Amino acid sequence: MDDETQQSDEPTPRMLSWARNSTIYRIERRMHTEKQLFDAIARKARQKFENIGEVQVRALAEFAVKFAYDNKALDDAAFAEMSTRSGMRGGKSKRMIAQKLSQKGVASGTVAAAVADADDFHAALVLARKRAFGPFRRGELDEKRKAKEFSAFARAGFSFDIGRKIFEMSLEDAEEALGAGRHL
Repeated sequence: MDDETQQSDEPTPRMLSWARNSTIYRIERRMHTEKQLFDAIARKARQKFENIGEVQVRALAEFAVKFAYDNKALDDAAFAEMSTRSGMRGGKSKRMIAQKLSQKGVASGTVAAAVADADDFHAALVLARKRAFGPFRRGELDEKRKAKEFSAFARAGFSFDIGRKIFEMSLEDAEEALGAGRHL
């Protein structure tokens, strides 16, 4: 029986080396939240090492997270802020961004701080431009189209009031408002 198959609570040096290398590989490719990195290392450790115990899996995942923090490669607050800015530029509401961040395991306080300064009105304008709604509409507005556009705003997490404001805007006002919000 070799080192890796023995049921021990301590991971072997080979396992720790693998966890370090796997962490480096993952964080070089894209940003992760603490939970995402923990889950990914745990999942891969179960696949890579036969007969690995759950205590060892947890120890490897915790080692990987600590290694990433020690090397300043893991920062949930920076991840949340970056995701918020990206979501706003993509036409996502505060509510949708917060939900996505929560699903990724970011703490609720960090999520709240990240979306606090987000501008739902600007994001809704971006969505309207992307989908050719409201002032960006090319065709005529009938009741069916109006319902479809309001439904799309609601599904995206925007309030009825924001949707109504955008519908009442002229194309020039909408483009001016989008230009003013380019700092996002």
